[in-house]
Amino acid sequence: MAPSRHTAPQQLDTAGGVPLSGTDSRAGTPTNPERPPWRNRLEYVAVVGLFVLLRSLPRGMARPVGAALGGLLFWLHPRWRRVGLINLRLAFPELSERERRRILRRSFRHLGWHLAEFARFPRHTPESIRHVVVYDGFENYQRAAARGRGVLYLTAHVGAWELSSFMHSLQGYPLAYVNRPLDNPLVDALVNRYRCRGGNRALDRRHAARGILQQLRAGGAVGVLMDQNVLEGDANLFADFFGLPASTTAGLARLALRTDAAVVPVFLLWDGRLQRYRLRFEPALELVRTGDPERDMLENTACFNRVLEEVIRRHPDHWLWIHRRWATRPPGQPPLYPR
Repeated sequence: MAPSRHTAPQQLDTAGGVPLSGTDSRAGTPTNPERPPWRNRLEYVAVVGLFVLLRSLPRGMARPVGAALGGLLFWLHPRWRRVGLINLRLAFPELSERERRRILRRSFRHLGWHLAEFARFPRHTPESIRHVVVYDGFENYQRAAARGRGVLYLTAHVGAWELSSFMHSLQGYPLAYVNRPLDNPLVDALVNRYRCRGGNRALDRRHAARGILQQLRAGGAVGVLMDQNVLEGDANLFADFFGLPASTTAGLARLALRTDAAVVPVFLLWDGRLQRYRLRFEPALELVRTGDPERDMLENTACFNRVLEEVIRRHPDHWLWIHRRWATRPPGQPPLYPR
């Protein structure tokens, strides 16, 4: 049963280049603004065709088709495969190469499932989405919200993350998000139309920080996907992630310490027994407050990374391994990825 309506949460998508979130992309503009129009149109037609195909199929067929597409990507995108295997060697040195390769292939399968679910957004109603996603631990969010200081979602690119915000919007919890536009403006507009079908909305990047603070002061919520690399000098600090120093956004810790908002870990995970996704809310985290602002930001950010790591260790095939998470290195340390 869906929880009762409360103050609508805001979500910050760290695919964008805002300092609060983690990303190795610069600014909030397409990385290749000089793309030829014919290429944009061709890609748009291909994406629309794929979405129509997946949407027209019964879900029991669309998901296997998505999984097959994910498997095809595994073989046809050598750079993603190479980055994924490097990451898995860094994170799980104790595993065999065969085991790491199996995890990566399953990760591509989850990505394909995610694609199939995303394409089917226009078919969903508040009732039908409950056959796809079930809430788990939502009372943890409600307790955090009851404090009245706002709630910060600590989350990551795990499972079908787009589905989590869409599920919320259909149940009466529309989100707002800030993201880096895709290189193709036609595809970017299409993706945002899907995201916003249930009432979600995009935040203007130029005023995002102000809007986020206003939302927390009003007792609302902000979601932060903080599992991506951050460029040096972009409000970053180094905190361990799978035993390696990872350039991580300090924004979540800074916001939590400044506003006293509750930090609630939340993840969307596939439950094979139920054959549904679980939208899991964990209890709010206790913040470290020593009186030293720099130490507090570092220790809390390290805590947030540990939470993400624990979830990924339990569900390694759910994470997006194809991102160069350790691309920014501490001064004097060699690169981990080939150029």
